[in-house]
Amino acid sequence: MKYIRLLACVAVLFCGEIALPAWAQQRTAVEAIQKQATGDRKYWSDLLYQITSPVIHNLAAGTLKKNMPLEKAPGYMLKAEQVSYLEAVGRTMAGVAPWLALPDDDTEEGKQRDELRRALLKGIANAVDPKNPDCLDFSREQQPIVDAAFMAQGFLRAPEALWAPLDKETKTRIVANFKSLRNRSAYYNNWLLFSALTEAFLLYVGEDADPMRIEIALKKMDEWYLGDGWYSDGPHFAMDYYNSYVIQPMLVDLYRVLSGAKRINSKDYELAVKRMQRYATFQERMIGTDGSFPPFGRSITYRTGAFQALAQVALMGKYPEGISPGQLRSAMTAMHKRTFNACSNFDDKGWLVLGFCGSQPEVADTYTSTGSLYMTSLSFLPLGLPADDPFWTSESEDWTSKKAWQGQAFKKDYKVGY
Repeated sequence: MKYIRLLACVAVLFCGEIALPAWAQQRTAVEAIQKQATGDRKYWSDLLYQITSPVIHNLAAGTLKKNMPLEKAPGYMLKAEQVSYLEAVGRTMAGVAPWLALPDDDTEEGKQRDELRRALLKGIANAVDPKNPDCLDFSREQQPIVDAAFMAQGFLRAPEALWAPLDKETKTRIVANFKSLRNRSAYYNNWLLFSALTEAFLLYVGEDADPMRIEIALKKMDEWYLGDGWYSDGPHFAMDYYNSYVIQPMLVDLYRVLSGAKRINSKDYELAVKRMQRYATFQERMIGTDGSFPPFGRSITYRTGAFQALAQVALMGKYPEGISPGQLRSAMTAMHKRTFNACSNFDDKGWLVLGFCGSQPEVADTYTSTGSLYMTSLSFLPLGLPADDPFWTSESEDWTSKKAWQGQAFKKDYKVGY
């Protein structure tokens, strides 16, 4: 390749600018694509490392409760010292798990993964050790129903990396904590999925699961499906990102576990995936030409976590019709850059701050504190794909909004009948 570049420079010097041979042009183009894809992945992995490191390393050191700030929304209605730390841990686990599940390698990214995985395994043990200062409280309040489920989702997304290596005593403690949640009822909305997924995880690891908590979630979510890829969050529809924060990804993961255990017909799982693919079509079109997205609905302080469903279809390789891997990577990279490059979302010690773009505590909901914000890690699920996956190696492409507003051809959109 050096010879090609030298030849081109000599040709320009003596003959003026000339075109490279076709074979050289093709090779140079491939090299450019590979460089872009490598740069995108490095950007994603460095950013996820930046976001999750404070939570994971402090938990491993037993200093999470000591060092994590407890910034609260105006009018905050929970007990932050009892719930916020578990929020940070559970949500971080669910987002980082697929990345940490990749095999070790000697790259800079591989060293980041190895470091975080080792620290998280130590941290998980600390989190359920009654003698550790960072022992997390599952026994009080309703909120642990939520974040135990995100922990369970993390284990289910990386069982060999995050569950299998744990010692027997730690596993026993986790199971006991999850079962202790049965003395509290989930709210009559997306929370039904939290109870169900925790029970599905218990089923996955060979423990007795409460079938009623699973059954009622499946039944109600089917009733609350509105059509065209959208679920209502409870009996009444709200226009927000909860189809992505929770409903679609968690429902698909729940169906996957139950299908693997032969507890449901595989067609039910396939239907849930199709619905999430349809919803992901809307999500891709929500990303603006500059990577921005509309700040509507509840929980907008979860930032890029609003695109978990889009991230999960990429992780599963279930791209919606008309959306290519390169197109989706380009859209999501632009979205991450618009959120984290253009906004000051961290304090001086690296913790996330309340807000949508920077510090904006006034837009935080009354159930939101520092730990809640780590939902943003859920948009990084495609890092669980190896570096040679088409998501990372495909040529960058404009996404739908860029095509539309630049006068390019783009795919028309129609509702679906399932």
